[in-house]
Amino acid sequence: MSLAAYCVICCRRIGTSTPPPKSNTYWKDIRNIIKFTGSLILGGSLFLTYEVLALKKSLTLDTQVVEREKMKSYIYLHTVSLDKRENHGLTYQARKELHKAVRRVLATSAKILRGPFADTFSAVDVEDHECPVWLLLRRSRSDDRLARLQAVQDMAEAHRWHDYQYRTIAQACDLRTLIGLARSKESDLRFFLPPPPLPPLKEDSSIEEELRYLLASLPQTELDECIQYFTSLALSESSQSLAAQKGGLWCFGGNGLPYAESFGEVPSATVEIFCLEALVKHSEIPTHCDKIEANGGLQLLQRLYQLHKDCPKIQRNIMRIIGNMALNEHLHSTIVRSGWVSILAKAMKSPYIMEASQAARTLANLDRETVQEKYQDGVYVLHPQCRTSQPIKADVLFVHGLMGAAFKTWRQQDSDQVLTEKGSGDETRYTTCWPKTWLAGDCPALRIISVEYDTSLSDWRARCPMERKSIAFRSNELLRKLRAAGIGDRPLIWVSHSMGGLLVKKMLLEASQKPEMSTIINNTRGMIFYSVPHHGTHLADYSVNVRYLLFPSLEVKELSKDSPALKVLQDDFLEFAKGRNFQVLNFVETLPTSIGSMIKLHVVPVESADLGIGDLIPVDVNHLNICKPKEKDAFLYQRTLQFIRETLAKDLEN
Repeated sequence: MSLAAYCVICCRRIGTSTPPPKSNTYWKDIRNIIKFTGSLILGGSLFLTYEVLALKKSLTLDTQVVEREKMKSYIYLHTVSLDKRENHGLTYQARKELHKAVRRVLATSAKILRGPFADTFSAVDVEDHECPVWLLLRRSRSDDRLARLQAVQDMAEAHRWHDYQYRTIAQACDLRTLIGLARSKESDLRFFLPPPPLPPLKEDSSIEEELRYLLASLPQTELDECIQYFTSLALSESSQSLAAQKGGLWCFGGNGLPYAESFGEVPSATVEIFCLEALVKHSEIPTHCDKIEANGGLQLLQRLYQLHKDCPKIQRNIMRIIGNMALNEHLHSTIVRSGWVSILAKAMKSPYIMEASQAARTLANLDRETVQEKYQDGVYVLHPQCRTSQPIKADVLFVHGLMGAAFKTWRQQDSDQVLTEKGSGDETRYTTCWPKTWLAGDCPALRIISVEYDTSLSDWRARCPMERKSIAFRSNELLRKLRAAGIGDRPLIWVSHSMGGLLVKKMLLEASQKPEMSTIINNTRGMIFYSVPHHGTHLADYSVNVRYLLFPSLEVKELSKDSPALKVLQDDFLEFAKGRNFQVLNFVETLPTSIGSMIKLHVVPVESADLGIGDLIPVDVNHLNICKPKEKDAFLYQRTLQFIRETLAKDLEN
């Protein structure tokens, strides 16, 4: 305005003043015009500069906000349903408008009284199908733990939402909620976004090579002999395999023995198994888990998992690695971001117990909201595998024997009628693990755990030739893992088969000598022994030219009749059990067991299965089937169930 006024005054002066001499007037006018134009240009430039800077500042983007918005890769528009039954009509619209008016009144009252109003009114003007989503998301982030758990449970029980509502929660929920949904039995798989795209492999590289590079990048010092063995075996065999592939020839070379057992396998798959077995051992060391994550191991393992969907052995080893990494809480966010939760959630719903139990172990290690225990490699929860409102009042622990496993040892007895049903995954007609299917249904207040450890009949079949683990060594290792899993915090019953019973006795003796393990002794209520050779077996005496017994393993040697260690263990346990009110039930086989195609052997005679405490019940089955009931109504299972119920009666009533 001041600039314009100055221009007007100058023009008036020029128009009304007496004309001076012509030359002087001309140059004076030129100077005035230059001053005016310069001022105008300078002022305009300053103004434009200010506006440009202000506009630039207003358009500067917060990159963190952009990253958060990028996660919202779905945009949904609410459309009117074509179903006339969903058209609520005039009454619904009037009710909705009334709710809006109520909300405005409550909001005004809240401002006047400076007090918040209840959550039940905070979304009354939102569409009915949208209100639960955002309300549950809000509650899932509450400071109140019970409110968070209830919100996750409500989400998991929602089965009539639109697809976009599940996807909204999948994108908006936090890590804690996502893991809770994965561990909820009834949760919809649409809660889980697909894993992010995997990074491309390096040029001229294969998965086998990437796996070898990952293994070679891990520290190779301060490792026990078995980790060194698996690592060197994997690296040497993978080098030969790669050289053979590039040279057009597959040579056997190297260790030789592992290949002798896998003539029909593809070389790359065999090498991958070797590498994964080495990685399983490395993943038991926390610092090595950090290296695996830093070197892209989570993505590489996911690629391998998806590639070998038809190879349970490879998938099982990958799940073991991820489960071991999940023991380290600082890696949880990385595991979730890499997309493993969606894979685990799908595996949890598998009809195959081994796949579901591996996923359940990993998710339990990730779930720090409801699980305090940590499940190390070889410790599997059979029940409950999902979050549950059922209070757990006692534990039942299953320990397999020689050449056994956490699941197959406790399957239903095979018969001609059910052999065709084993591969179907139908647990109603044939159960691949009766503790999970039958016992969990009959006693839902129990936590049922099964452990797994490597054993062999012969050193020819040993997975690690350097491994010479005695019963004493294994019991100490298992005891440490079980204590981390919370064994001893509740009333406890031990269930064991064959050599597993010797481990149970040794673990109890070890725990009695360690003050930090005293809760295990104090809470042990009873033991069930299925054909446990308390006084030894003749198995080691049959060192004939048979594949399994060519060179008896240390485990077999310790089970021999004249084993000093076995006699000391029996005497020490009987002395330990005096004065303690342990309930004991012993089963023993009466039929011989086929060893190979030439030998039938009564593995555990009746006199060897007699602990000297509790009832001893002979059963007309062989050593392998003594822990495998034919059906749920069979005597073996019903007597076991009766013992568990009677021994834990007081604990289950409380």
